Amino acid sequence: MILKFTKMHGAGNDFVVLDGFRQDIELNPEQLRLVADRHFGVGCDQILLVEKPQGNDADFRYRIFNADGGEVEQCGNGARCFMRFVHEQELTTKREIVVETNSGMIKPRLEQDGRVTVDMGAPVFEPDRIPFEGGHGTVSEPLEAAGETLDISALSMGNPHAVQVVEDIKQAPVERLGPLIEHHQRFPNRVNAGFMQIIDRGHIMLRVHERGTGETLSCGSGACAAVVAGIRRGLLDTPVSVATRGGTLTISWDGDGAAVLMTGPAITVFTGEINL
Repeated sequence: MILKFTKMHGAGNDFVVLDGFRQDIELNPEQLRLVADRHFGVGCDQILLVEKPQGNDADFRYRIFNADGGEVEQCGNGARCFMRFVHEQELTTKREIVVETNSGMIKPRLEQDGRVTVDMGAPVFEPDRIPFEGGHGTVSEPLEAAGETLDISALSMGNPHAVQVVEDIKQAPVERLGPLIEHHQRFPNRVNAGFMQIIDRGHIMLRVHERGTGETLSCGSGACAAVVAGIRRGLLDTPVSVATRGGTLTISWDGDGAAVLMTGPAITVFTGEINL
């Protein structure tokens, strides 16, 4: 099977985008892992599939598959690339669209400067909706890992996140603790592990170990989760500039009940075909 694709990235978080709007695409986990493999396939953090909506209230459906072949609910950097893809492929002329995801509707908007803003919806703190077993929905939650008691903020941005504040982002134990947090028994659906350094009330530095992928150069939903956690802890004021290893995102959140807005780049790298 010959599969056409577009390679894109949002602040270094890279994707293979597939047009399932004009053709039927059904890939099994083995095929998805091959596409994502950086040695034997195209190489990416996630595979994004553009499809027709299932309901009448959306313009498109958006599906996300991690590099391990598993389908997940949400990806913020991918949502920006999704918006640029449907414009470049002339699937829409709208500057703002409504998109179905497995976690609900999102609304990406193409800005005049070429960046994309995504309405990521309101964050969720209820433990059973994250899900986070034994949580209390408080700003600070203890989590036992590797013989340590970590101080995390647990929340969902359409996908689960565990965010902690570190003193030095370069020395953050992402490789050691990231996999342990991801697979912690208190997160039955696994979790994205964020490590945030506060620079000042309007700037942070961030590294994220993403479930099913490992550490990525950037994580859009992780940036949203980190800013929300920082604001709830009283450490940040909206808007916040989030520096990742792949680029900078701007996150705005006005507090409980409000939607999180994420603005950042979306870049097309190349197009091609792969023989599966």
